[in-house]
Amino acid sequence: MASELEPEVQAIDRSLLECSAEEIAGKWLQATDLTREVYQHLAHYVPKIYCRGPNPFPQKEDMLAQHVLLGPMEWYLCGEDPAFGFPKLEQANKPSHLCGRVFKVGEPTYSCRDCAVDPTCVLCMECFLGSIHRDHRYRMTTSGGGGFCDCGDTEAWKEGPYCQKHELNTSEIEEEEDPLVHLSEDVIARTYNIFAIMFRYAVEILTWEKESELPADLEIIEKRDTYYCMLFNDEVHTYEQVIYTLQKAVNCTQKEAIGFATTVDRDGRRSVRYGDFQYCEQAKSVIVRNTSRQTKPLKVQVMHSSIVAHQNFGLKLLSWLGSIIGYSDGLRRILCQVGLQEGPDGENSSLVDRLMLNDSKLWKGARSVYHQLFMSSLLMDLKYKKLFAVRFAKNYERLQSDYVTDDHDREFSIADLSVQIFTVPSLARMLITEENLMTIIIKTFMDHLRHRDAQGRFQFERYTALQAFKFRRVQSLILDLKYVLISKPTEWSDDLREKFLEGFDAFLELLKCMQGMDPITRQVGQHIEMEPEWEAAFTLQMKLTHVISMMQDWCALDEKVLIEAYKKCLAVLMQCHGGFTDGEQPITLSICGHSVETIRYCVSQEKVSIHLPVSRLLAGLHVLLSKSEVAYKFPELLPLSELSPPMLIEHPLRCLVLCAQVHAGMWRRNGFSLVNQIYYYHNVKCRREMFDKDIIMLQTGVSMMDPNHFLMIMLSRFELYQIFSTPDYGKRFSSEITHKDVVQQNNTLIEEMLYLIIMLVGERFSPGVGQVNATDEIKREIIHQLSIKPMAHSELVKSLPEDENKETGMESVIEAVAHFKKPGLTGRGMYELKPECAKEFNLYFYHFSRAEQSKAEEAQRKLKRQNREDTALPPPVLPPFCPLFASLVNILQSDVMLCIMRTVLQWAVEHNGYAWSESMLQRVLHLIGMALQEEKQHLDNVTEEHVVTFTFTQKISKPGEAPNNSPSILAMLETLQSAPYLDVHKDMIRWILKTFNAIKKIRESSSTSPVAETEGTIMEESSRDKDKAERKRKAEIARLRREKIMAQMSEMQRHFIDENKELFQQTLELDASTSAVLDNSPMVSDTALTALGPAQTQVPEQRQFVTCILCQEEQEVKVESKAMVLAAFVQRSTVLSKNRSKFIQDPEKYDPLFMHPDLSCGTHTGSCGHIMHAHCWQRYFDSVQAKEQRRQQRLRLHTSYDVENGEFLCPLCECLSNTVIPLLLPPRNVFNSRLNISDQPKLTQWIRTISQQIKALQVLRKEESIPNTASSKNSENMDELQLPEGFRPDFHPKNPYSESIKEMLTTFGTATYKVGLKVHPNEEDPRVPIMCWGSCAYTIQSIERILSDEDKPLFGPLPCRLDDCLRSLTRFAAAHWTVASLSVVQGHFCKLFASLVPDDNHGDLPCILDIDMFHLLVGLVLAFPALQCQDFSGISLGTGDLHIFHLVTMAHIIQILLTSCTEEDGMDQENPAGEEELAVLALYKTLQQHTGSALKETPSGWHLWRNVRNGIMPFLKCSALFFHYLNGVPSPPEIQVSGTSHFEHLCNYLSLPNNLICLFQENNEITKLLIESWCHNIEVKRYLEGERDAISYPRESNKLIDLPEDYSSLINQASNFSVRECQVLFLAGKTKGCFYSPPYLDDYGETDQGLRRGNPLHLCKERFKKIQKLWHQHSITEEIGHAQEANQTLVGIDWQHL
Repeated sequence: MASELEPEVQAIDRSLLECSAEEIAGKWLQATDLTREVYQHLAHYVPKIYCRGPNPFPQKEDMLAQHVLLGPMEWYLCGEDPAFGFPKLEQANKPSHLCGRVFKVGEPTYSCRDCAVDPTCVLCMECFLGSIHRDHRYRMTTSGGGGFCDCGDTEAWKEGPYCQKHELNTSEIEEEEDPLVHLSEDVIARTYNIFAIMFRYAVEILTWEKESELPADLEIIEKRDTYYCMLFNDEVHTYEQVIYTLQKAVNCTQKEAIGFATTVDRDGRRSVRYGDFQYCEQAKSVIVRNTSRQTKPLKVQVMHSSIVAHQNFGLKLLSWLGSIIGYSDGLRRILCQVGLQEGPDGENSSLVDRLMLNDSKLWKGARSVYHQLFMSSLLMDLKYKKLFAVRFAKNYERLQSDYVTDDHDREFSIADLSVQIFTVPSLARMLITEENLMTIIIKTFMDHLRHRDAQGRFQFERYTALQAFKFRRVQSLILDLKYVLISKPTEWSDDLREKFLEGFDAFLELLKCMQGMDPITRQVGQHIEMEPEWEAAFTLQMKLTHVISMMQDWCALDEKVLIEAYKKCLAVLMQCHGGFTDGEQPITLSICGHSVETIRYCVSQEKVSIHLPVSRLLAGLHVLLSKSEVAYKFPELLPLSELSPPMLIEHPLRCLVLCAQVHAGMWRRNGFSLVNQIYYYHNVKCRREMFDKDIIMLQTGVSMMDPNHFLMIMLSRFELYQIFSTPDYGKRFSSEITHKDVVQQNNTLIEEMLYLIIMLVGERFSPGVGQVNATDEIKREIIHQLSIKPMAHSELVKSLPEDENKETGMESVIEAVAHFKKPGLTGRGMYELKPECAKEFNLYFYHFSRAEQSKAEEAQRKLKRQNREDTALPPPVLPPFCPLFASLVNILQSDVMLCIMRTVLQWAVEHNGYAWSESMLQRVLHLIGMALQEEKQHLDNVTEEHVVTFTFTQKISKPGEAPNNSPSILAMLETLQSAPYLDVHKDMIRWILKTFNAIKKIRESSSTSPVAETEGTIMEESSRDKDKAERKRKAEIARLRREKIMAQMSEMQRHFIDENKELFQQTLELDASTSAVLDNSPMVSDTALTALGPAQTQVPEQRQFVTCILCQEEQEVKVESKAMVLAAFVQRSTVLSKNRSKFIQDPEKYDPLFMHPDLSCGTHTGSCGHIMHAHCWQRYFDSVQAKEQRRQQRLRLHTSYDVENGEFLCPLCECLSNTVIPLLLPPRNVFNSRLNISDQPKLTQWIRTISQQIKALQVLRKEESIPNTASSKNSENMDELQLPEGFRPDFHPKNPYSESIKEMLTTFGTATYKVGLKVHPNEEDPRVPIMCWGSCAYTIQSIERILSDEDKPLFGPLPCRLDDCLRSLTRFAAAHWTVASLSVVQGHFCKLFASLVPDDNHGDLPCILDIDMFHLLVGLVLAFPALQCQDFSGISLGTGDLHIFHLVTMAHIIQILLTSCTEEDGMDQENPAGEEELAVLALYKTLQQHTGSALKETPSGWHLWRNVRNGIMPFLKCSALFFHYLNGVPSPPEIQVSGTSHFEHLCNYLSLPNNLICLFQENNEITKLLIESWCHNIEVKRYLEGERDAISYPRESNKLIDLPEDYSSLINQASNFSVRECQVLFLAGKTKGCFYSPPYLDDYGETDQGLRRGNPLHLCKERFKKIQKLWHQHSITEEIGHAQEANQTLVGIDWQHL
C-alpha cells in the first residue's frame, strides 16, 4: 500500500497538522467576503486530505478533515473552543419530546394495535418498554431500515404518545415557542452564515455533473493529473456479473472483486482504478463492453480525483450538520430555514428542492446521507415539517416520475419519505385542501398507465418487461393514497368537502378505466393458445381494495359528501353503460302470466369481464345511504327515481353467471387464467370489494323491481329460461337428449342459480342491508369458519378480511362464540365453536368454498348425530332487512319462484332419469325453509292493525293451475318424505312440515286469514308412526349385523396372534416399555442380588429368539450361529463436555487410552432397536450403495443420509444409522468356563499376582523385540524368568464365535474407531478396542445423566430401544477383545493398570486427577480377560472384576477428596460423627500427610462424607448399569422406583461396603502405598498450590444457554447480528440440517416464524426443555434425518452457510 502512495503524502501530513482551527476561524471572523474565504480554504485543503491514492483511508481522512476543515467551522460557530461551546448550547436547549431515532435494518419495532393511529406508527424498543403500550395488544416487526421512532408525536397515538423518558420533556411545552430565543444574536448570525455556505457547497458539489472540472470557485492552479474509474450500483446486474466483469477489467483477484462489488452495493459507488485519464478510460470501456449485452451497461464514470475528494467531503459535511443540530433546537431551526429558503432562481431553487429533484441522479450513499439529514432536521421541527410537506407535495409528480424511471429500490428514493408525511393526519388534511394532494396522486398514477384499449380501459395484454417494471413501481402511489386516507376526518370544512370530491372524481376516472377491463370470451372447440395476462389487473384491484373501502368510509362520515359521491358514481356508471341497449336486441320473457322486457345476451357467447369497480362502489354507497338513513331523510336530494334496476343488476349478474358456468365446466377450454380470476374474485383478499358487492348490487336491484321480473331475467342470463318456461320440458329433455354432459351442466347451473337466490335473501349481515352491526358480521364469519373444524388463531385471522390497519376485529368477538384450547408440547392452541352457536349455522353461507361447504355439512351432521338429534340443518333465523331492502323477501313468495320450486319437486317425485339432482332438491328445501322462517317471524312481530302480507304457507298449500293440475308443493313434500331414495333429506322435510304446522296454528289462533285446511297434519302423524316402526326394525337388523362382524374380527385377531407370537411379545414389551431381561429372568428368590465378584448372583441362562426385519426368519442367538445385528448410529458427542475449547490436534497420532474427566469429546452409540441378519443387512446396504451411485449419476442432490460415510436408514423405521451392533449372549459366561476355586485372593494378594504377571509379559515382549541368534539362550532366559504359578503366556485361547459374528465384531469396532477419531478405517489399529470400550462407557454415562436430570430411577422402565442398545453395546465391548490382537489388549491393560498401581515401565501416565474413573473401570474390566485367559492358577474372572472395581472406586474417592471444595456450614455442630464420618476424617488426615500442608484445613467429617457420597453417586450408578448389562444380574427391586438416593442399595448390588472408607481400612498396607504414589504426582501438587484446575464431582449437567422470557429482548440482544426468524436450526455436519419449531409462542400457542403476524411471543418452558432433551439424548441427528426424509427441500439447502 505505502509504495503506491505518492512520496509527498508524508510531507503534506506535516503542513496539515500545523493548521490551527482557532486561527483560521479568527481569520474568517474578520473576513469581508466570508464565502470566498471559506471556498478558498476548501479548494486548497480538500484535495490534500481526500483521495490521495487507489484505496481510501477513512480513519486518517476523518481525523485530518476534523482538524483542518470542520474544526474551524465549529470554532467559528461557537465563537470559542467547541469543547466548551457545544455543551453550553446543549444546556440552554430544551430536550425534544420527539424521539426520532432512525432504525437500522433488522432492529425490532413495535406498534400498538389499540392506540396507534395507523400501522406505520412505531416505537423503538427503548421507548416501547417505557410506554403504556407494553401492556396492550402490540405487534412486533423488524425494521427494513430508514423509518424513525414516533414516540412523542401526539398525532400518531390515540393515547400514551410519550414514553417515560420523553414524558419528562413535555411538562412545560408552551404553545410552539420559537427555539431561537435560547441562542444569542451573534451565535444566530454566525450559525446562519456558516450553515448557508456549507449546505450550499454540499448541494452544489453533490449535484455537480461534470467529470473533470470543478465549479469555478473551487478550481486551483496546481491541479494533479489523477483520475478515478468510478463504478456505480444498479439493481439490474447481479453480484456475479459485476465480480466477473471487474476481474476482467481491472485484473484483480476474486477476493478484491468481491470487496469492490460489496462496497458498490452498500454505498452505491466505488472507485475500481486510480491513475491517469487513459488508464482509467481503458478500464471503463472494458466494463461497459462486458455488461451491455443483455441489459443496459453498468454505469461507469472517469472522474478527476479532486471532484471525488470534494464529493466525499460534501457527504462528510452533511453528516456533520446532522450531528451539530443535535446540540440545540435553535441550530436545527436555522438549518431548516437555510434549506427551505428560495434561491435566486425562484420556484424549486431552495437547497432542499435541489436535492430532492436530483435524487435519482445521486448514488445510494449520498441519498441515504441526505435523507437522514432531512429526517433529523425538517421532520423533527414541527413548523418546518409543514413547509417541507408542501414542497414535497408540489414536487410530487416529478419525484414519482423520477422514482418510476430510477432503478433503485423504493427505500433509497426520496419518494419513500411520503410515509413520514402523509400519515400525519393534520398534514394530510392540509395537503388535500391546500395542494389538492388526492387528485395529484391519482392523476400521477393514471399518467403512468397509458396503455388503454379502444374504450379507454386499462390494457395489460402483452406487457413488455419495462412496462411491467414501471407498473410495479407505480403501485407505490396507491400506497401513498392509502396513507393520505388512513385517518378519517372528524369535522369537515367546505374546502375539504370540495377537494375530497374533486379527488373522488379523479378516483372515479381511475375506476372507469378498470370497469370491464380484461374482457374474456368463452373458447369453443379448441383450447386457448396463449394464457391471457390477468395478474396485472388483479394486482391493481388488490392494491386498490383498501383504498376503495376507505373512500366509502370517508363518504359515510358526511351526509353532503355521501349524496354528492352517490350522484357522481351513478353518473359514471351511466357513462360506462352508455348504449346499454343498442346492438343487443330486446326480447320479452313470460312465465306464470308475468312478462318482462330485457335484452338478448348470453354470457357463454359474448364478452364478459370480472372487473366492475364502478358498479361495486355504487353498491357500497347505496348500502351507506341505507345505513346512515340519508335515503329516508333526504329522498328529494337523491336520484333514486332515475335508477334503472335492470341496468344496475346487469353486469354483476353476468359476473355471477360466469362463475356458475365455470363451475359447471363450460369454460374449461379457457385455461387456468380464468380459474385463477374466479378464485381471487371469491378470495378473502378481494371479495369484500368484488363478490360481496356484486351480491349487494343484485339485492339493491331486486329490492326496487318486481321479483318475478328479476327471476325471469335471471333465468334468462343463466340460460335456463327454456327449461322452466315450457311445461314438461324436463321429461322431453331427458328423453330427447342423451348427452350426459349437457344435462350435467344444466343441473349445475340450476343448483348455482338456486344458491344465488338463497344468498340474495339470506345474506343480510352487512350493516345497511340488514339491521345488524359490524361485530355481528365478524361473529358470523367466525362461526362459519369454526363450524368446518376447530382452528388456530392464525388460520382464523387468515380467513377473515383485514382492514387498512391489518385488523380483522376478531379479538373483540371471539370470546363470545368460541372456547380456546391450549396446546401441548407440540401443535398449537385451537379455538372450538361454542355449542350454543351451532344454531346460527347456515349451510349455504356465501363465503364457503365448495370444499369448505361439504366439510362443514359433514361436521355439523356428525355433531348432531353425537347429540342424538335429527340431522336436519334448517336455515337459521335471520335479522330483519333495513327498510331500503325490505321488499327483498317477496322473492320467496313470488309466482316464478313457486313455479321453480314446484318444477324441481315434481322432478324429484317423478324421479326419472338424471334431469335433476339431490343438491338441487336440497337447495329448494332450504329455500322453502327460509320462507317459512320468514313468515313465522312476520307473524311473531306483527302488530294489531297490520296484516301479514307474506303468505307463503297459503301459496304452497294450493295445487297447481289447470290444465295439468299438479299437486301442491306441500303434497309433494309429503310424498317425498317416504321416498326411499331421499333418506338424507327426510329429517329436513320433517322439519319443514313441523314448521308449517306451527305457522298454521299461529295463524288460526290469531285468525288473521283463513288457511285452506289440508290433510297435511293427519298425514304427517301417521307417517311419523310408520317411520318410527321402520327405524326400529332397521336398527335391530344393524345391531345383529354388527355383532356378527365383531365376532368374526376377534376370531381373525386370535389367529393372527397365534401365528405372529413374537410380534406381540415385542409390542407388549414396548407397551410396558420395560426391559425384556427383567421379565423373562426367573426371579432369584429373596436373596440379595449382587452384580459382580465371586459372590455374583447366578442367573440361569435365558435362550433368546429374535426375528430379522428383512427376511422375517426367526433365529436363536448362539455363539456359533449366524450373526444377528442391530441398526446403530455412532456419533462424536460433546453433550457432557466440560471443556469445549479442546480438540484433537492430530487424530492419526492421538492416544485415546485415558479419558480426561472433562469428557471433552466422547463417542455415543444409539440404536433404534431393529434386528437383522448380518448377511441380510449386508445385502440391504450394498443395494443402498448401488442406488446411491446410480442417483449421483442422474442428479447431484444430497440425500438425507451420506452413503459414502456408511450411513443408511433402518429398513423398518427409517432411523438414520451408520453401522450395526452384533447381538451376543453374555460374553463372560462364554469365557469363564473354568472352575472357581473357593479361596480367592484378597485385594493386596491379587494386586501382587497381577503385577507379577504384567512383569513377566513385559520381559517376554522385550525378548520378542530383540531377535536372538541362539535359540538355546532363549530357553535359558525362559527358565530364569520366574513365571508366576499357573501363568502360561504362550497359551492362546480359541475364539468361540462363528465367522459371521467375528466379522460383525470387527465391523462395529472399526466404525466406532472411524467416527470417534475422525480417521480412515483400519481394523488393525491398536486404538480400535479402546474406542469400543470408550463408546460403551460414554453412552452409559450419558444415559445415567439423562435419568438423573429427569429424576427417574436408574433401573426404572427404560424404553426398549435404549435397553437393547445398552445391552448389545456392553456385550459387544466385552467380546471385542476376541477379534483384536491379544498382546495389544494386554498392553492396554498393563498401561491402564499402571495408572493406579505404578510400575517401573510406565512413566508418563496421567495423574489421578486427569483420568475419568468410569472410563478407566470399563477399560480395565473389559481388557482383563485377555490377561486372565492365560492364568491357570484358579483366580476367577469375577474376583478380578471385583478387585478392579474396588481399586478404581478407591481412586475415585481420593479424586473426590482432593478436588471437593468444602464450604463450612453452620450445620456441622449438631451432627454427631458416625463411623463413616470418623473414617473419612482419618483418610483425609492421611492425605494431608502425603500432600504436605497444601490440602485445606480439616473440615468436619460430616461435610466430607456428604461430599464423598454426592460425588461418587454418578460413578456408582454408571457402574451398576455397566455390570447389570455385562453380567445380566437383575437389578434389585428397590432401585427400580424413584425416591430415595439408593446409596445403600447400590453399594449392596455392587458388593461394596456401605461405609466406602472400609475399602481403605481392609487393605490397609497396600492402600497406604497407593495413596502415597497418587499424591506424589507433580500435577497433584500443582493443583493443590493453585497452579492448575481440576474437575470437581459430581459434574454439573450441561444446559443450553438460557433464553429470555420475552422474544423482543432476544431480538434486541441479537439485532447487532440481525435475527429475523424465530426458528431453531438443527445442524449436523455440513450437509445436514432442519428447522425445528421454536420455543417461543404467542398467547394463542402458535409460533410465528419471520414475525409475519407480530403477536408478542414468550418462551414456552416445556418446548425449550424438549429441545434440551433431544440434545441430551443425542437425538438431533435422528430428528434431522426424519425431517429431511419427510421434506426433500431441506436436503438441497447448503446448511453450512446458514
